[in-house]
Amino acid sequence: MLSSELADLAGVTVRTLRHYHQIGLLPEPPRTSGDYRQYDVGHLVRVLRITRLTALGLPLSALPDVLDDPTVAEELLDQLDRQAAAEIERLTARRASIDVLRSTGAPPDLPPELSAWQAGPGPGVPEDMVGYEREQLILIAHLLGEKGTASLAALLDVPEDARAASAALTARFYALDADTPEHDVEALIDEWVEQIRPLVTSTEGMPSLDPLAPALLDQLGARGLRPVQHRVVRALQQRLTRERPDAHDA
Repeated sequence: MLSSELADLAGVTVRTLRHYHQIGLLPEPPRTSGDYRQYDVGHLVRVLRITRLTALGLPLSALPDVLDDPTVAEELLDQLDRQAAAEIERLTARRASIDVLRSTGAPPDLPPELSAWQAGPGPGVPEDMVGYEREQLILIAHLLGEKGTASLAALLDVPEDARAASAALTARFYALDADTPEHDVEALIDEWVEQIRPLVTSTEGMPSLDPLAPALLDQLGARGLRPVQHRVVRALQQRLTRERPDAHDA
């Protein structure tokens, strides 16, 4: 049979057959007087074996040994089974993440661990700052890693009264502008430190942020906040850093 006939029977292309020849998977058949390759049923069976093995996930580079040594095939199948199991686990986790995002209505770019906490604009957060809040969470989650993000989500799951108090401070924070009296700014910083201090204490044992985290979060604040709001965030960070138990050991 000619190459086009073999390709049709095997369900591949003539170009694929030529590639198999080039890499040594398919022996070159004898040629006719017209210089056409003349294949037989042995070539067809070999192509069918190749197609079946590649469908299982075996790479072409492994096939020369596998086609001629069943013991090699068994070892590779064990490896492929482990890879398939890992892929199934990864896809199952992906589907679970998609389900969480759908059920909470959270943005799909938000880590699923934090989706329940920010399914929509948080209390006290104006619509035009929702993007900044989300970007901040995305950045923190990336810097914390998966384990740290799960710990952060648990930390943010506070009672309703604590949420109400936080929302009130958040609303005051986003209301800050160039006309806000300095004593109001300082009062907000003091109150926020008091509210956040217990959370900072609770973070002991959590994975540490990347050393670049403070600079990156500062850049994000400079880009997304008003100058006075950015100054408040910096002041909070400095105050809380000084009060950490390990601050004097650094």
